Amino acid sequence: MPQKQANGYTILTVQPTLPQPIDLMTEPIESIEVSLGDRSYPIWISTGLTESAEQPHFAKYFRAAVGDCTHVVLIHDAAVSNTIASRVEQQLDQAGIRITNVSIPSGETSKSVSMLDSIWNTMLESGTDRRSVVIAVGGGVVGDLAGFAAASFTRGLRFVQVPTTLLSMVDSSVGGKTGINLPGGKNMVGSFWQPQMVWIDTQSLSTLPDRDFISGMAEVIKYGVIEDAEFFSWLQDKAARLIEKDAETLRYAIRKSCESKARVVAEDERETSGRRAILNYGHTFAHAIEATAGYGVCLHGEAVSIGMQMAAHLAIDMELCDRSLLEEQTAVLSAAKLPLAWKDADPEKMLPVMSRDKKVLHGKLRFVLPDRIGHVAMVGDVPSEKVIAAILACRDEPKG
Repeated sequence: MPQKQANGYTILTVQPTLPQPIDLMTEPIESIEVSLGDRSYPIWISTGLTESAEQPHFAKYFRAAVGDCTHVVLIHDAAVSNTIASRVEQQLDQAGIRITNVSIPSGETSKSVSMLDSIWNTMLESGTDRRSVVIAVGGGVVGDLAGFAAASFTRGLRFVQVPTTLLSMVDSSVGGKTGINLPGGKNMVGSFWQPQMVWIDTQSLSTLPDRDFISGMAEVIKYGVIEDAEFFSWLQDKAARLIEKDAETLRYAIRKSCESKARVVAEDERETSGRRAILNYGHTFAHAIEATAGYGVCLHGEAVSIGMQMAAHLAIDMELCDRSLLEEQTAVLSAAKLPLAWKDADPEKMLPVMSRDKKVLHGKLRFVLPDRIGHVAMVGDVPSEKVIAAILACRDEPKG
C-alpha cells in the first residue's frame, strides 16, 4: 500500500490488485461466464480440485477473481465443516489470509433474522471491513444467508459462492439473489448481490445424502422444461445415470443448467422485464407447499417437483398445452425419483401464501406455465378455482 507524508501525517493511497486471468489450457476445469457488464463473473466447474493439498487450486482462482484480500469471512454449513469448508480454509490460510469462521446449522430454519443478526455481529467483532470478502460454503440456505450478509454489511462486501449441493450448484449460487425467510413467506427479505465467482466442485456431492441430491434434480429438470428442449431430451436418456452421480454426466448437467440460468439472468438481472420470472416455474406452488408444511419438512427441490406437476396440470386446464407435456415431465421426474404429489396439499392454506408471492400483480395471481417443452410464459388473471383444481390433482400419487 503506497504511503506519503504530508504535514506529519501519513496518507495512504489504496491501489487494489486487479483480478488476473487464468490459463485454462493448464487446468482440468470448465468455465462459464455470467455476462452482466462490469458485474460479470465466472462459474468454475471441476471434480476434485478443492481436495488437492499440493496444488491450491481454489486459492489461485479466488485470488484471480477478487484481487487483493487479507481477510475472509468463511460462512459455511456445519455439515461440511470437516470436508470442503476445511479444505477451503486450509488453502486460504496457506495464502496468508486471515479467516473468520462462521458455522451455520443445517436446514431452512437458519435463513432467519436472528441468524443474520448473529452473523452481522460476528463480522463487526472480527474487524470485517470493505476490503474483506465473504465466502459461502454450503447449500442454498448458506448461500442466500451469507450473500445477504455480504450485500448489507458496510453496504456491500465482495462475495464468493462455493455451493456443495446439486440444487445450489445449478440454481441458488448463480444469479445474485440473496435473502432470508419470514414466518409468513419464503425469501421475502433480501437483495440482488452478484458474487465475484462461483466455484463448483462435484466431489462434494459424493457425501451428500441421497434425498438432498435427488432434491436438486428438480431444478436441473426445470431448465429443460422452461428453456432448453434439447437438454430435456438428454435428461430423458440420462436421468438414471445422473442419480448414480457419474462425474462426467454430472458436470455436463451442471454446465447446461448454469448456462441456461446465465442466459436468463443476463437478459433480466433484476426481474424488470419479466424474463427472469421463468426461472420460477413451479415455485409459486412450491413456496406455498414449503410454508404450509413447515420449513424443512419438505425439501425445496421436492416442493419444486410437486409444484411443476401442479403447474402442468394448471396449464392443461387452461388449454395452454397438451397432456403429453405432463406425461413427459412426469416420466423424467419419476426417473429422477422425485415426488409427484403431496398428500397434505390444502388449497385453503396454500392460497393465502400464494397471494403474497412476488409475482402477484394488483392482487391477481400469476403463474409461469408451459405451452411446450422448452418454453414457458407468465400467465395472469388465473381463476382461483383452476388453481385449487391443480393443487387437488397432485394430492395423490398418480396411478399406473
